[in-house]
Amino acid sequence: MKLFRHGPVTEEKPGVITARGLLDVSTFGEDYGEAFFETDGPTRLRRWLADHERACPRVDAHARMACPITRPSKIVCIGLNYHEHARETGAPAPSEPVLFMKATTALSGPHDALELPRASSKTDWEVELAVVIGKRAKYVSREDALQHVAGYTVHNDFSEREFQLERGGQWDKGKGCDTFAPMGPCLVTADEIPHVPGLALWCTVNGQPMQRSRAADMIFDVAQLVSYVSQFMTLLAGDVISTGTPQGVGMGRKPPLYLKAGDIVECGIEAIGQLRQRVVAAS
Repeated sequence: MKLFRHGPVTEEKPGVITARGLLDVSTFGEDYGEAFFETDGPTRLRRWLADHERACPRVDAHARMACPITRPSKIVCIGLNYHEHARETGAPAPSEPVLFMKATTALSGPHDALELPRASSKTDWEVELAVVIGKRAKYVSREDALQHVAGYTVHNDFSEREFQLERGGQWDKGKGCDTFAPMGPCLVTADEIPHVPGLALWCTVNGQPMQRSRAADMIFDVAQLVSYVSQFMTLLAGDVISTGTPQGVGMGRKPPLYLKAGDIVECGIEAIGQLRQRVVAAS
């Protein structure tokens, strides 16, 4: 099942992609947040559609697409989780997952603009596979971890490298800026992606290829990450784990390349879809 949300900011509605196209499922009565996922919402919605799909209105193809989930309690990100990305940064492969948090106010839709922060000079791109938690996870074993996954979506983990690396403290300052976490265009439920390592990821800037890899290059796989994070914090349904980016980021180029107003960043993951951000100056 492919879940999406649509509509103006603060007025988003739930939708589903079926053979009939983009359908509004507002009459189901629930949005895609913690309560929905914790109560096995995808299964309940699938059953509801069996009786109500024909009555669901189509969504205009030009409607704004929103982040496919409501604001989660947290976005947990994994740093340096691709072998080749670690090499391009000159860092050794980590012995344990590197965790940092991204502000939930950074969430935006799959085609919303990327707003450069004030004083930014080193904003970078990072295509990532994002895991959406399906039920509460605390001290979960690796063997049971995938039972806690609702599905997957695309995330561009935009990063202001000066804020992240040159302004003291932890990475969060360069990660949580407004619009720095576009996700979408849909959430694909886990049953439709049985082999995550085979997924291809890519990113282009102004049409020029920057990143291309497969999830098989991950140092720590999805089951390891869900289990590991759950040892340190309770993951609630609807929470996000963003699993790291492959090689090809702007910081790793020689010379480094960063985004400027007017640039177009596109990225995607096989079987899920793609994001497109036009870069705009700070407001």
